[in-house]
Amino acid sequence: MMDAADLDVKLGVTSTSAIDLRHLRYAVAAADHGSFRRAAEAMRLQQSKLSRCIRQLEYSIGLIIFDRSSGGVQATIAGREFLRTARSILGQIEALVKNTQSTGSGKSGKLSVGFYTSLSAGNLRATLVDYQTRFDQIDVCLKERSRVTALCNGALDIAIVTQELALLGSRAMPLWSERILLALLEQHPLARKDVVYWTDLRGETVLLSQYDPGRELEDLLTSKLVSPDDRPKIARHDVSRGIIKSLIAAGFGVSLVTESDMGANFSGLTYRELRDGTGPSRVGFLAQWRSDNDNPALTSFLKVLGERYRLPIDQA
Repeated sequence: MMDAADLDVKLGVTSTSAIDLRHLRYAVAAADHGSFRRAAEAMRLQQSKLSRCIRQLEYSIGLIIFDRSSGGVQATIAGREFLRTARSILGQIEALVKNTQSTGSGKSGKLSVGFYTSLSAGNLRATLVDYQTRFDQIDVCLKERSRVTALCNGALDIAIVTQELALLGSRAMPLWSERILLALLEQHPLARKDVVYWTDLRGETVLLSQYDPGRELEDLLTSKLVSPDDRPKIARHDVSRGIIKSLIAAGFGVSLVTESDMGANFSGLTYRELRDGTGPSRVGFLAQWRSDNDNPALTSFLKVLGERYRLPIDQA
């Protein structure tokens, strides 16, 4: 039986560039079955082909992998180390192919979602739960930041907004709508009413965040109360919606929120529906994304949105 040195002398200079992944699989199968014949049968190959390929592999690496005998084959000491590495390589190749196929089909990857509504309850929360259940290999990153800048520079794949952004080369999908509510202290006089009208806000201080959707809510208030004499005082704060609720609890005023905010319990606060003469006031939400974004995870997310909100496939 030749050793590795004898093989080098007999077969000449070797080259690892000649290694074929199939040959690695054949060698691992032979080691698992302890026989070229049984390995060939399991892989539905001719024994001569498997034996020849393993011989070519040994030639390529300059190493005898198996001791052959009439009873089968057994890995040499050096062969056992080689086979351990071969198993690792084959496992990594299999994982690479699987992950690549999964990413390309939108079943794995990363998705960055900008949102400007509460995650405590409502449609966005339900949509994200549904998406993560169906695509559990995709990492969803949620961000609250400047919408136009984030979409333009690719920091966001998609933004859930209350007003379509002036962004060239983008697409938008209408989603759900939410009622506008007044958040106030439980002891506030307006809390005794089941329904509050916009005109009831005269004389109040309305606290709004300078972050989204504060601007949209202020625009809505202005449109509902055309006369400046009917409008409340508006206090804008460079803080999150959570801090706004703390300010309400401290007695600084009331605030406008969307329906999904009701899911975030805050001690001492209550909510009342805001109406005008035609009924409840609502704000619509839409999804917006860059049309040149080819992230497969975005495609799968748009599919979920389209299914949940019954949109035609070509709109998604």
